[in-house]
Amino acid sequence: MAQAQPREGPLSRVSGAVYWYLVVGVLLILTTLPGTLPLMVLDRSAGNIPLVALCLVPVGPAVAAGLFALRDRTRAEALEPARSFLRGYRLNVGDVLRLWVPALAVEAIIAISLANLEVTGVPAGYRSVLVVIAAMVAVWAGLALVIASLFALRTRDVARLAAYYMARTPLAALGVLALLVVMAGLVYLTFDAVLGLVGPLLVHLLLRTCDRMVQDVEANFVA
Repeated sequence: MAQAQPREGPLSRVSGAVYWYLVVGVLLILTTLPGTLPLMVLDRSAGNIPLVALCLVPVGPAVAAGLFALRDRTRAEALEPARSFLRGYRLNVGDVLRLWVPALAVEAIIAISLANLEVTGVPAGYRSVLVVIAAMVAVWAGLALVIASLFALRTRDVARLAAYYMARTPLAALGVLALLVVMAGLVYLTFDAVLGLVGPLLVHLLLRTCDRMVQDVEANFVA
């Protein structure tokens, strides 16, 4: 008769979760270093907006790998967060970049337009319109990032689903927007590198915020 496997105690589960999040946090920092290092020394001027967008390119695949690893934590049989993160990075990097890079390009164009509104003499109301568009693109990119990270779908399908769920799951969209506001506030009040220190927490919050959307995609759009 086979012996029953011993159950994990609360301390073991907590220590395992802490270890998982620490490893994911370190890997998030390492995979975003090619962008964050130059970003920290860039002058915050309108002329550097394209460079800022370029520096943010590695963030998309890194966050996607973090989302994949944190979701995998509840299903993985072994305590191997690094392996899970790297697998998520390898599987998702191409799909994520096809969505992330165009979103960054649009945001850069909007940011440049906002920075030069006074020079062009465009009416002040146009600023509000651009801010709303920028927020919508950012929320769409966040939802698309989650979908592309967790499901093997075509890029155009992910793009459509992200737009669809902006309306279908407004709480998820508002949650993503709130996270973006928190991130912007952290950078404004502290420094850029602080996002790396709280990266796993932000990725975890993004995953939890989009939980209903993820369940709906899994139930209705995944074979």
